Order: sequence, then C-alpha cells, then structure tokens
Amino acid sequence: MTYLVVGCGKSGIAASELLLQKNQEVLLYDSNQELDKEAFLQKNPSLKNVDLQVGEQSDEFFSRAKVAVLSPGVPTDLPLVEHLKELGLSIIGEVELAYKMGAGRVLAITGTNGKTTTTSLCGEILKANYSDARVVGNIGIPYTTEALTMTEDTVVAAEISSFQLETTVEFHPAVSAILNITPDHLNRHHTMEAYIQAKEDITKAQTSSDVCVLNYEDEVLRKFGETCVPKVVYFSSARKLNNGYYYEDGAIYKAKDGVPECLVQTSDLHLLGLHNFENIMAAMACCEAFGVPMDVILKVVRDFEGVEHRIEFVAKKGGVSYYNDSKGTNPDAAIKGISAMPGKTCLIGGGYDKESEYDEWIQAFQGKVKLLVLIGQTREKIADCAKKHGFTDYVFADSLEEAVKLCKEHALPGEYVLLSPACASWGMFDNYEERGRIFKQLVHEMED
Repeated sequence: MTYLVVGCGKSGIAASELLLQKNQEVLLYDSNQELDKEAFLQKNPSLKNVDLQVGEQSDEFFSRAKVAVLSPGVPTDLPLVEHLKELGLSIIGEVELAYKMGAGRVLAITGTNGKTTTTSLCGEILKANYSDARVVGNIGIPYTTEALTMTEDTVVAAEISSFQLETTVEFHPAVSAILNITPDHLNRHHTMEAYIQAKEDITKAQTSSDVCVLNYEDEVLRKFGETCVPKVVYFSSARKLNNGYYYEDGAIYKAKDGVPECLVQTSDLHLLGLHNFENIMAAMACCEAFGVPMDVILKVVRDFEGVEHRIEFVAKKGGVSYYNDSKGTNPDAAIKGISAMPGKTCLIGGGYDKESEYDEWIQAFQGKVKLLVLIGQTREKIADCAKKHGFTDYVFADSLEEAVKLCKEHALPGEYVLLSPACASWGMFDNYEERGRIFKQLVHEMED
C-alpha cells in the first residue's frame, strides 16, 4: 500500500521509517516550499527511498496514496486535509499508525496538565513489573519508533495529546486516563467543545471490559463518567470517595464500598503540591487497573523524583533557589508552578500566543510574585491583563538571558526565581525542552 506522510518533523520521520521497515511505499510531503530536500535527505539517510515533495503539488501526486498519515502538528481542518479526503484518502495520525503496526497492551494518558509526570510514573511502575515496558507518545518518544519491536508481551505507557487524538480510529488502550480539562490549544481546536471532544476520544474504541480513570473534581469529566463506555475509576483531591482514590490530610487513600485504606503518606513522597498528588493517584489507579500489584506501585511511587522541566529544582545561587517549570505552557499549568513556590518569587513568563486568557494566573500571584519578567509574543497581552488586576510589578525583557539577569538583580536570599511561562515556547525556542535547558544553563553559569 502507498502512504502519504504529511509533515517532515520528528513524528513524520518516525512514521516514514516505520512504513519503510514494513515494506510500504512512502510519499513524504511538507507544505514548506523552503525546505531543502537534499539537505533533509542527507540528514535522514534512512528516507532515501521515499518520494519527498514540498510546496504546492498536483492531485496526481496525492492520489497515488491510499492513506494519509498526519503529524500531530498538522490541523485536521486544513484545506489540504479536506482536499485529501475529497481525493479518497483515509486520514489517520502517527498514534493510530503505530497502534496498527505494533502489538501488546496500552495504557494511555491525556489531559491538559500533568500528562508527562503521570505517564513517566506509569512507565516506571510498568518497568518494575514487566520485562518489556515502553514509554511513548507526546512525552518525546514517537510511538512509531517503538512499534516495530513490540510483541504481544509488550506493555506501553503512552502520553497522548489532543492533537494526536484527533486522528485516532481504532486506537484501543486497555486503560485510559483523562487527568483534567482546562482551556488550551484553542487556536487549534477553535472551540472548547471541540477540545473536550478530542480529549474524550481517548475512550472511543474502549469497551465495557476496559477502564477509564477520571478526575472527580473536574466537572466536565465527572459528567463524562456518567456516559462513557469503559468502567470508570475516579480520583479526588478535595473529598472522600466511597469508591476510588482520594487525598486527605497528608495521605492518599483507596476506598471500596465506603471502606478506606491508607496507601501512602505524602510526606514520604519526593513530589510536592496537590497537583502532583493528583498525578500520583491517577498513576496508581491506572497501573492497578492494568494489573500491577499495589506493593510494586507503592515502592516506585515513593522513589519517583519527577520529570525534567516541571517545577524542577535547578540550583541555589546567592541564597536564591531557581526552579525550571518550562513545561508550564498554559495558564493552568503555570498556576500550579507558582502555587508550589514557598515564598517570594521572581517569575519569568510569556511566549507564543495560544489565545489563552491570563486572568486566573495573575490572580494566583496573591502577593507571592514580587517581580514578573515578561518575554515573547504575549508579553504586552499579559502586561495588560496584569494591570487590569492591579498588578504593576512587571518588566519586559528581550531574551531569556536578560530575564534571568533581571531576576538575579531583584531576588533576595531566601527567595525564589521561577521560569513558568504560561505560554508555548515557539518563536523564541524550538520547544519547551530547549527553553528549559537554556534557562538551566544560564543559572548554572551564574556566579554564586
């Protein structure tokens, strides 16, 4: 069969390589006519046998394919995608392709915030209990790079974004989780309803013998739990549950038919903050539903130290503690970042505009933020929002380096500097990982 892979990024490259290894014919296409085909193929010699085309193409080229594989960054409502449908091509995404080509059982996690931490923790738990466990997806490892070597004994922890869920058809996790849903990526999905639907589609192919883990404190998800097909397991950070997992007074409990069992004291955990207790409960619920014994789960949970770029301690310089929360790419995530800081904080925010609103983020400062240093495309929009709420302790910086320098000048011993932008990184950086790495480098190079 001939496949058209749309997009020449990491995901498109991985999908093309998988298809070639499966002896399929691959047409690789990118709308960027400035892409240097020769340089691209030299950098990716494994793709020398693909027909790579860029810019405007004829229907003759597209019609050679039966299936189009969209990279996550390609919106499904692009005129190109609509045209491919008119030409009779089936539309799938990289996750769907990997699921079809791979094997084994899948535990899949989505949500606006907490996906990476929860998926990483699930991955560590699965690795502690199974001989062949993989961690894939939006976490940075394309599912397609692992699919070829998967067997029926393989277990997979997959972080799945709303972009990826738009193009799933038969993707069927044995256990799924939706951690929370707050406004994000509305520049892509256009409406909150479409964004919610994309998240809920993680259960699209699940049956009544499968499990979906949901956040009871999310009103949308609580309502969804009343109608979704798989068995629902709830977790809550705000109330006791008769059935499910909940947090109360420094401990995580599991209740069955109203009888609670204390599983772990949060003082025994490395992760701090209520949002992280939610992530831990979700991971515990997922992995127990997946078949992992609770004693294995608890050992890993107690040892788990979190993930890079998410409220990550970097260094203490001049008595000031520096934290990297570059993964705080939307206001809700950034609220969790500032809430985790124990004292006065110089905060670096701003970046690419995803059409987010920043009111709740500004309101969460609550006297804790002594200086807000704004960078990127959104800096004036955020400044206007801050002024509206009476917060005027902000300055603009033209680079992350300048922002760090300003924070160093204003932070006193015993205080904190936090990179938690509430915005995507694009425009100034390739991704949030690069932004976080540069921040850490700037801190480590600082004189103590």
